[in-house]
Amino acid sequence: MEEDAGKNIHESASGAKGDYSFVDLNRAGIPLMEIVSEPDIRSPKEAVEYMKKLRAILLCLGVCDGNMEQGSLRCDANVSIRPVGQKELGTRAEVKNINSFKFVEKALEYEIKRQQKVKDVEPQLAGSTASTRLWDAVTGTTQSMRSKEEAHDYRYFPEPDLVPITVEQKQIDEIKASLPELPDVKRKRFVSEYGLPEYDADLLTSEKAVADWYEKAVKAGGQPKAVSNWIMVELMKLLNEENKSIEDCPLKPEQLAGMLKLIDNGTISGKIAKTVFEDMYRSGKNADTVVSEKGLLQISDEEAIEKVIDEILAKNRKEIERYKAGEEKLFGFFVGQAMKATKGKANPQMLNDILKRKLQ
Repeated sequence: MEEDAGKNIHESASGAKGDYSFVDLNRAGIPLMEIVSEPDIRSPKEAVEYMKKLRAILLCLGVCDGNMEQGSLRCDANVSIRPVGQKELGTRAEVKNINSFKFVEKALEYEIKRQQKVKDVEPQLAGSTASTRLWDAVTGTTQSMRSKEEAHDYRYFPEPDLVPITVEQKQIDEIKASLPELPDVKRKRFVSEYGLPEYDADLLTSEKAVADWYEKAVKAGGQPKAVSNWIMVELMKLLNEENKSIEDCPLKPEQLAGMLKLIDNGTISGKIAKTVFEDMYRSGKNADTVVSEKGLLQISDEEAIEKVIDEILAKNRKEIERYKAGEEKLFGFFVGQAMKATKGKANPQMLNDILKRKLQ
């Protein structure tokens, strides 16, 4: 546990760094929790996966909003290399305050290559003093900030007003018992309880709010896999366009479940549902209201669909001959013409069945 001490900003009016330095104390005194791992991470991709897993846990516990760009979560990465077969790690460099998963990976990739080059080209520098570096996202490089201080350089001394605290095992056990369902447990449950693929479960449980939204929609009557598909594709697309989180979503889980029921009972087609869904998102209206107001009811009257197909076939005699001669891909052409004629409202299954029968 520590407190934020503020930060230095080095910049200039001309754009070249270093002409001016500023001290930003806006976050000074904000409590921080530093989580330090053992040197067990072997690649930039593994480091990113570790960060993502850690962020998911912190979000689940509600102790952090996980916003890396705003500084709520940052990464200081210690990087060192060693020849294959050597036990001891080389001199490390710490890359400070990396503020996105993408930059964590890029910064580590660059720093590994930089250290390899130093070892190959200037071996006398390979064992030099540990250093602290900054990631420059513009140039895609790490820049030297300062040499790493030894312990005595920090000028530590005991704080007389802070007494030692002993945490008993009983308290630790009580806290563990009070924790919510963590992401890994939730992911496994989504696979076993809802029959979701691992990919879906990973995405849905990466943030607690998304997982909660999903479960509410399923409990409201939505089919688990269908709910997952609509969240991952259509809902996330709309949220990303407006840079919104799911907490700010104008659409309720129960509304998505209601729309899916209309698809299941044949009231609307899957294609029309996309139009309905976006209208629901923009207006906040329920699916049945949107369908009624826009006249989007699916046509499931067999005679009506048959009449449309008869008209399409009557206008396309040559295409019928080609289809019967073996050009089976023309079946899609006839379907498209019928859908166009019904403005996408024809029941797809019924349309396909009638069309096949007519062409035979």
